[in-house]
Amino acid sequence: MSSCLFCAVVAGDEQAAVVTRTEGAVAFLDYRPLFKGHTLVVPEAHIETLASMPPPMVEPFFRLVQEVSRAVVTALGAEGSFVAMNNTVSQSVPHLHAHVVPRTKGDGLRGFFWPRLRYDEGEMAQYALRLSGALAPADGHTGS
Repeated sequence: MSSCLFCAVVAGDEQAAVVTRTEGAVAFLDYRPLFKGHTLVVPEAHIETLASMPPPMVEPFFRLVQEVSRAVVTALGAEGSFVAMNNTVSQSVPHLHAHVVPRTKGDGLRGFFWPRLRYDEGEMAQYALRLSGALAPADGHTGS
């Protein structure tokens, strides 16, 4: 997509601090990091959301996310990482991307960035059932 910033980074038309490239995915530093080393992993192809990613592309994409999450620990001395992705809502660039953020205890990042809720009595089971039904494969096995 010609107007997509991340497609331009992938093509080399937009400057970025590229960390690595693999078959089908590119990792580069976020220009507005939560912490230094905050990396974005994007598929080479223009895909807007995780739900629209073709199944054969999922494994190589998440393999790179996993490798980058290890690298922030090894290379930066982080104690762990925070891995997150938005789909449509709060997605500042409409191109699928995973944030891999190095973390250390006491770094100031607290919990999630949104308010937390509680389920009413029985509501949790209802939500689980609704989601399970939406995930049921063609053979009817739900995994529960």
